[in-house]
Amino acid sequence: MSPKDHIILALDTDSRDLALRWVDLLGPHVSQFKIGLELVNNVGFDIFDDLRGWRLFYDAKFHDIPNTVAGAVRGATRAGVWMVNMHVSGGSAMMEAARQAAEDIARVEESVEPYLLGVTVLSSLNTRALHEELGMSVTAEDQALRLARLAQDAGLDGVVAGGEEVSAIREACGPDFIIMTPGIRPAGSELRDQVRVLTPGEAVHRGSTFIGVGRPVTRSQDPVGSLQRILDEVASAM
Repeated sequence: MSPKDHIILALDTDSRDLALRWVDLLGPHVSQFKIGLELVNNVGFDIFDDLRGWRLFYDAKFHDIPNTVAGAVRGATRAGVWMVNMHVSGGSAMMEAARQAAEDIARVEESVEPYLLGVTVLSSLNTRALHEELGMSVTAEDQALRLARLAQDAGLDGVVAGGEEVSAIREACGPDFIIMTPGIRPAGSELRDQVRVLTPGEAVHRGSTFIGVGRPVTRSQDPVGSLQRILDEVASAM
């Protein structure tokens, strides 16, 4: 992988025009983009057609009964997304149904199956929140590792996990298991609503396959320059 292959640029906006401008400006420097709930629910699913030809990570975070998630994954597969995710906490049956749905549609339509990732513990949560708000007795790191193993056993291709868990998940799940680390913040950036974060170089060094980058680039006064500095840091860590 080249440095730009590691980066998934988040199109986190409620504006179709702004999202497309970001793609035009930054597309030469990255290999894939993330389409999340903010963009889809404000501009509609036509955005997938607008960006057809790009590798698109649909950050859907599906979490429902197996039949419903399977139906949603069938739709995402038909839309040609490169990657889509779901909450591991939906359980093994849900994840297995999603895997089967993707396989079925790809076989019938002779298309490529999307990578299926499981969301472990949101990067906006920490151990204190798990204990005090969600009534869990485990640490965020232990819970993420447990869920990563569950996702792998259910046939998913990888997980979305915070930076602090990357090394343990890589060791437990092996070299081919995808780890996508969101909320990456270059040194000196504001954390905003992220609490378990790494710099780009740290994430790649620990074993992240992909790193999610958004506001430090898209909200920068110099988006191309900010992205290039991240690429340089990733290259140094490889």
